Amino acid sequence: MRYALLVQGAPYSSQASHSALRFAAALLARGHNLECVFFYHDGVYNAARLAAPPQDEPHLMDAWCALNTEYGTRLQVCIAAALRRGLLDEREAARHGKSGYSVQSPFELTGLGQLIDAGLGCDRLVTFSP
Repeated sequence: MRYALLVQGAPYSSQASHSALRFAAALLARGHNLECVFFYHDGVYNAARLAAPPQDEPHLMDAWCALNTEYGTRLQVCIAAALRRGLLDEREAARHGKSGYSVQSPFELTGLGQLIDAGLGCDRLVTFSP
């Protein structure tokens, strides 16, 4: 089966991100495909490249990047939710006259249309919310 995930919880303030990662690992281990993960609302904080959790906590951003590297899973971040929370990629930072950026590849800023495409194009869209 082809899956897409919708993550709406921030990485360290709810269980949503960690649960989504565990679900992703389980479905991939069973031979399913994980087409994309769409980060929405506070879930966009999963894409913050400057996050530096304590060494005894899982580094969730690195885990998402590993999914992309190993399985080619697209990591899509809602651009409107990200901009509201101060998360910009290099292109958006330049467009808004900001000196730095906090989102980089493999995360990509996209619109809600990509979430709709994922819902229509995959067999299952599973949501993880706080």
